[in-house]
Amino acid sequence: MTRSILVLNGPNLNLLGKREPGIYGRETLSDIEAAATKRARELGLTLEFRQSNSEGQLVDWVQSAEQTHGALIVNAGAYSHTSIALLDALRGCGLPVIEVHLSNIFRREAYRHHSYVSEVAQGVICGFGGRGYVLAVEAAAVMLDDQAP
Repeated sequence: MTRSILVLNGPNLNLLGKREPGIYGRETLSDIEAAATKRARELGLTLEFRQSNSEGQLVDWVQSAEQTHGALIVNAGAYSHTSIALLDALRGCGLPVIEVHLSNIFRREAYRHHSYVSEVAQGVICGFGGRGYVLAVEAAAVMLDDQAP
């Protein structure tokens, strides 16, 4: 069992720190990556962070993740609420999935209350800003430990 986690970030997350800071905060995606990577190292894990605005690229990454990673952390951004293609890829990948959202999607517009990713996720962390990624790393560590022989 590999102790590597793949973190996938969807559309517009490359704009963190600039885009609607009242909702998403002032941290950049690089800031979040640094904090999550630090925590992963402390837990004896490796972390690979990726971001794409392309649904197809995210699907390709999910499809290949099982060969090199032990778990997925996914913030699919708007694709959380729209992408059946991403849902199907996550269903077929064979890895535990943790869903992360910076904002509390249940306190926002009604169309954000449903997430296709949630249908396959072992858990959802939302509303804690960038700290949610660190919490997801900690949860993934527990899941990987539970799966160890």
